[in-house]
Amino acid sequence: MKYSKLGRTGLEVSRVCLGTMTWGEQNSEAEGHEQMNYAVEQGINFFDTAEMYAVPPQESTYGKTEEIIGTWFQKSKKREDIILATKVAGGGLPWVRDAEGITGDAVRHAIDASLKRLQTDYVDLYQLHWPNRPFPHFGSNHAGMIDFTSNDSARIEDNLMDIHTAINEIVKAGKVRHFGLSDDSAWGIMKYNELAKDNGFPRVQSIQNEYSLLNRSDDPYLAEVCVREDVAYLPWSPLAIGLLSGKYAGGKVPEGTRWAVEDMIGSRMDRFRDNPQTHAAVDGYLSVAQKHDLDPCQMALKFIDKQNFVTSTIIGATKMEQLKSNIDAFDIELSNEVMIDIDAVYKQFPIPF
Repeated sequence: MKYSKLGRTGLEVSRVCLGTMTWGEQNSEAEGHEQMNYAVEQGINFFDTAEMYAVPPQESTYGKTEEIIGTWFQKSKKREDIILATKVAGGGLPWVRDAEGITGDAVRHAIDASLKRLQTDYVDLYQLHWPNRPFPHFGSNHAGMIDFTSNDSARIEDNLMDIHTAINEIVKAGKVRHFGLSDDSAWGIMKYNELAKDNGFPRVQSIQNEYSLLNRSDDPYLAEVCVREDVAYLPWSPLAIGLLSGKYAGGKVPEGTRWAVEDMIGSRMDRFRDNPQTHAAVDGYLSVAQKHDLDPCQMALKFIDKQNFVTSTIIGATKMEQLKSNIDAFDIELSNEVMIDIDAVYKQFPIPF
């Protein structure tokens, strides 16, 4: 396993970050513990979770994933071996603080509740799950979809100051070591770091955003900010919600998969489901993998790992064989010929949804 610096924290994190969002819904506590045990055996020292997990988010599973990690810490006694990241939920979930969104008080309340579920005294990296302001994340990747001029900029900046003040408090209290963002923008990084510089607050050390062969909207603009500002870039959904495996080809939805679960609960897959461009792009990448005798998931994961602005890639799996294959992907090599063929597909389908 290889390791990279997490921003300016001085921490060295594994190039593979274990994502946990299926634990408590698609995976049991025992399965979550098995995944953590295996990950640590492979040299992974970086886990990512969130207060709103399991996914898909529901009131009945809120906080379950953190609880599973907490029981593993107590059982394994490996808390000090793990760099642990979690997140405070944004607005829109009525069972989480009445859907109020992130405020200073929300941060203070949420961190205490997370620490209790995680059975730990501190979190290494505390992230804002998504911003309060309108921003084209979660697949809404066209700025024209949002009228930025209609936003109340003064209110937004007051909210950022309120949040950052609370982050500063919980860092000083020893509950959190470092501060990060999720599903945010270049402006978000720079604005929080401006507040950090002016007020002596903790700087943004990382950002985790959606990034895959099907969604490369952060490259090069946010990528440059991360490199120049020493902010760790942590891609999530590197297999595009499983699409890049090929298992949903032809409209199939295999039993037990995430799409099947979300169909029962309330789907967020519509941006992909009936989009011919998306499926054509997937077919293109599957053809590249077949041509070069590569597993398509491993090819997709290693492509991300090769990007010079990526610090650690967040992977997830519901089955142990998937987890093992995904971790093994980081040890393969992609030839120049493979990268050229990937680039040819990308030029055909730069934004396929």
